[in-house]
Amino acid sequence: GLVDDFKMAQAEAERIGYPVMIKATSGGGGRGMRIAMEPGELENAFGAARTEAKVAFGDDRVYIERFLKNPRHVEIQIMADQYGNVVHFGDRDCSIQRRNQKMLEEATSPFVDRHLRRQMGEVAIRLAAAVGYVGAGTVEFLVDADKSFYFMEMNTRIQVEHPVTEAITGANLIKEQIRVAAGYRLSQQQNEISFQGHAIECRINAEDPLNNFMPTPGVIKNLVVPGGIGVRIDSAMYPGYEIPSFYDSMLAKVIVHASSRQEAIARMRRVLTEFLIDGVKTNIDFHLAILRDPDFIAGDYDIGYLNRKLPQMIHDLQTR
Repeated sequence: GLVDDFKMAQAEAERIGYPVMIKATSGGGGRGMRIAMEPGELENAFGAARTEAKVAFGDDRVYIERFLKNPRHVEIQIMADQYGNVVHFGDRDCSIQRRNQKMLEEATSPFVDRHLRRQMGEVAIRLAAAVGYVGAGTVEFLVDADKSFYFMEMNTRIQVEHPVTEAITGANLIKEQIRVAAGYRLSQQQNEISFQGHAIECRINAEDPLNNFMPTPGVIKNLVVPGGIGVRIDSAMYPGYEIPSFYDSMLAKVIVHASSRQEAIARMRRVLTEFLIDGVKTNIDFHLAILRDPDFIAGDYDIGYLNRKLPQMIHDLQTR
C-alpha cells in the first residue's frame, strides 16, 4: 500500500528486506523512482522519490517494493469486458531500457518459455478479474534468472509497445478496446488466441547518443520511410515537421514481424539502415548497435544490459 511518511517507509523496508525501491504511484517513464541498498540510504531516496513525483505528476504518493538486481522486465497484455471476461495476449520483453525508459521491445520474450508464459498470463487474468478491471491493460512483472516472477505494477491503458503484440496475435487491440468501452463482449476467448512468429519494436527518438542522449529538437528536412513485408511504421512526422522541445522526443515506432526471432532481427536491421531522417540527430545507429550485439542476438540480456554495454557501444559509434 501507500507509504505516507518516513517512519512508515522504515517499517515497510524492514519488513520487505533490503535493497528496496521507492516508486511513485502515478509514475511512468522511470520518474519518481529511487533505490535504497541499505537503511542509511532510505531517507534520502524516500525524499527524492516523493519530490520528483510531485514535480512530474503532481502527486507525491509512493510505495515500496523489493529491489531485484538485473531481472528481466516482462509484461502481459490483457483485455477485459464489462461482463467479467478477461483474456491475455501473451508477453512482451521490455528489458532493453535506459534510465528505466524502454527503448526496444519484443514479443514474445526470448527468455520466457511456454510454461512460464501460461503462469504469468493466468496471474495477470486473476489480478484484473479481482479488481473488476475493464479495458486494455498491461500487467508488468520482474522475472529472476531462475524464472521466478514478481508483480511490479499495472498500466491501466494501451502501451506504446502494443504493436508487437498485435503482430504476433493478429489482434487489433485498439479496436477491441473501443468495442469493450462501447459495452460489447470480448471478441475472442483465451483458447482462440495464439502466437505466430516474432516481433520487435524500436523507438526512434530525436536524441543524440553521443551527447548523453540529449534531445535534438529541430526541423526534419528530408525523410525516407522504409517499408516491405512485415514492416510497420507508426509516426506523424513529415518533411518540414518541426520537433518541439516541450514533449517526448519519440519520432516513430518501427515494428517488424517475421517467422522467427533471427529473421525479425535481420529485418529490423535492414529497415533501420534504410530509414533516413535528415535535419536532426536520432538514435537509429544506437539501435543498430544493439541489434548487432552478440548478447542481444542470443537473447542474453536483462534490465542492466545497457548499463553494462553503453560505454563500449558509445565508443564504437564515436570511432566507426
